[in-house]
Amino acid sequence: MTALARAIARPAPVAGFGDRSPLHGLERRRIGIVDLAAQSVAAVAPAAAATTVVLLVAGFAPGATVAAIVAAAILSLGVARTISQFARRFAATGALYTYTARGLGTRAGLAAGAAILTGYGAVAMFALLGGAYYSTYLVAGLWPSIDRPLVTALFVVGQGLLVAFVLVRGIRISARAALVVETLSVALIVVLLIALLVRIGPIDLTSVAGIGGADLDPTAFAAAAVIALTAFVGFESAATLSVESVSPLRNVPRAITGTVVLSGLLYVLAAVTQVAGFDALGADLALSASPVNELAEAYGLGGWGVVADLGIAASFLACAIGTTTALVRVLFALSRDGVLPAAVGRTHPRFGTPAAAVAWALPLITAVPVGVAATGIDTRDAMHVTIGVGAAGYIVAYILVCVAAPVFLRRIGESTIGAAVVAGVSALALAAALVSFFVDDVASGGAVVASVAVLTVVSGVVIAVLRRRHGPRALGVYDEPVAAQVLGGVVSPRHPGDA
Repeated sequence: MTALARAIARPAPVAGFGDRSPLHGLERRRIGIVDLAAQSVAAVAPAAAATTVVLLVAGFAPGATVAAIVAAAILSLGVARTISQFARRFAATGALYTYTARGLGTRAGLAAGAAILTGYGAVAMFALLGGAYYSTYLVAGLWPSIDRPLVTALFVVGQGLLVAFVLVRGIRISARAALVVETLSVALIVVLLIALLVRIGPIDLTSVAGIGGADLDPTAFAAAAVIALTAFVGFESAATLSVESVSPLRNVPRAITGTVVLSGLLYVLAAVTQVAGFDALGADLALSASPVNELAEAYGLGGWGVVADLGIAASFLACAIGTTTALVRVLFALSRDGVLPAAVGRTHPRFGTPAAAVAWALPLITAVPVGVAATGIDTRDAMHVTIGVGAAGYIVAYILVCVAAPVFLRRIGESTIGAAVVAGVSALALAAALVSFFVDDVASGGAVVASVAVLTVVSGVVIAVLRRRHGPRALGVYDEPVAAQVLGGVVSPRHPGDA
């Protein structure tokens, strides 16, 4: 028998391991890079964003829609690289919340948790409203006399129930379902956009991109970039599945960066097509109710518009699945940290999913859009507010994690100038853009700042209560090797995994 064989047969005891991970209950090491990518892509919902966010961006900076989207893509890449500094070092279901807590401590971690939960929750509501809006739009084309608010509310409830079922049933099912839906949706949108470009004819890219616009308001451009950033938010959500993924330290950063790159290419194509199409028609993109539909009709592709609407509605559903998947895992992590009640951290005994967190989150996420429909509030106005609030939540969380990264890297002795510069520039750019967005929203009489102000007060009270309840113990549990995974591993009675 060789020395290696003897070591394997009679390994030396290695102490210091628990018998289970602090994040036990989840299905560990079950999903691969495809499913991770599906999670981030679903949360981003590029097919839906390509046809809705472009319209919102045009409302802030009509002459620089494409430029604002390119700026948002570059900024998103910087944030993705910074988040990957954490993702390649440990697997944490809490993702941005856990990363910030590990870098900046308890208070900042709780603030990041509140911010990212606000982002995920508001965007999930936006997705349910968007899916219901486009589904109702299609149904109204067949039956013009329908009660739109009632039909919208029914679609929201139906989507909410479907999301709950998929999330409880298993991450592989939800990831694959989202991947199939989003792949088909993106394929439909890309084919339609290319067909429209062919019909539109030669395009002056300099004019379409808004290069050299002397009358461009920098504040309006920054606000437009924030709205454009909402087309990318959610790219980091693959990190919330790191405990459940195979080779998370390698695959999660790949999924995050790849999602930003692919989404950015699609958004630039969509923005160029819509801006060029409306310029050629002499119409105002910002005043359109459904830009892709109107372009399809104008250029003799009306049937494709209906197909595109189906794809957009399906993409919104995928977004609701992906965003809520991330949200419930952050709730799960907060529970395992002792911040939320232990009941929130319970997992399904068969499927290994955070079923209790799903039961806590879905009723609220569904109730708000239903209330919007029931009270007769315009769905598009509600979508504008929810995406604005969601953007604010995401951006605050991104700023905090960008500040946390250099501190964390310096603490573990792995700091580099490049990582610090990217994180610092990203944090400053995000902060400046967010302030500009708030200024523009107030100037235009929008409701986003008021909504964010209310949420900030509520979050502050909640954080203070949680901080008092939590006590001095550090936050930020992450997945750890257990004794059964280590050759000769011996359980240590004092190891956190034992708890």
